[in-house]
Order: sequence, then structure tokens, then C-alpha cells
Amino acid sequence: MRNIEAAKSLLNQSIRRIETAERELREGSLAYSIRSSQEAVELGLKAALRLLGIEYPKKHDVGPVLIKFRDRFPQWFPVDRLAKISRKLAEKREPAMYGDELSMTPADLLFDRSEAEESLEMAKETYDAVKKLFSEYAEY
Repeated sequence: MRNIEAAKSLLNQSIRRIETAERELREGSLAYSIRSSQEAVELGLKAALRLLGIEYPKKHDVGPVLIKFRDRFPQWFPVDRLAKISRKLAEKREPAMYGDELSMTPADLLFDRSEAEESLEMAKETYDAVKKLFSEYAEY
């Protein structure tokens, strides 16, 4: 039961990060929107892993764990796609927070609106897949 409650809490945090990413995108804070989208993906995927009783690493990219345990997920669950999303957004996490420290380019100047919109769409896609996994799990 603790796994389920912990997983629900992670999923709840994921949707709250999506709400933050949407607000920041509307307000023009693109880097923060991207960072919030990355956090939403990370938390959502960790919720899925926790739901299935799979221990996840204390890392931002859990894609390799999804792939390793792909047989524990339903056939419809897009493991490969979500692993790619996890990797892609994890790579943007640090620059979205600190900018490019080598070139001294602040985070706000590194990303354009289309990147923030794409990141948000990937976060929503991840959330939707994990939410569906939760609903199926509840049926059993």
C-alpha cells in the first residue's frame, strides 16, 4: 500500500509541475518552463516505476530503468518513447537552470518558445501515459 500512496504523491507532483510549466510558458519564462517540464517527466516516470514496485535511481533520467523493466509494463505503454523523452529533457535540465556557464549565456537566452512548447507537450504525453497506467492498475 505504501508503494501506491508514494506513487500517487509523485504523480500529483508531476501534474503540479505541468501547471507550473504552463504558467511559466504563458509568462515568457521559457527556461523555467522547460525545467518544470523536465521535473514533471521525471516525477511521472518515477511514479510509474514506484507503482510497479521498481526501485528507481536517484537520477534525473530514469529512461534506462524503464527499458530494463519493459516487461513489467503493459504492451501499450510507450517505454521507448518515454525513455527518449526522459533523456532529452534531462539533458536540458542543467542548462535550463544555470545557463551555459562556459559561454556565460544565461538560461533565459538559451531556449526559444518552440523548445518550451515541445518540452511541455512531452511532459503532458508522459503524464497521460502514466495516468492511464494508474487507471489500469486500479482495475486489478
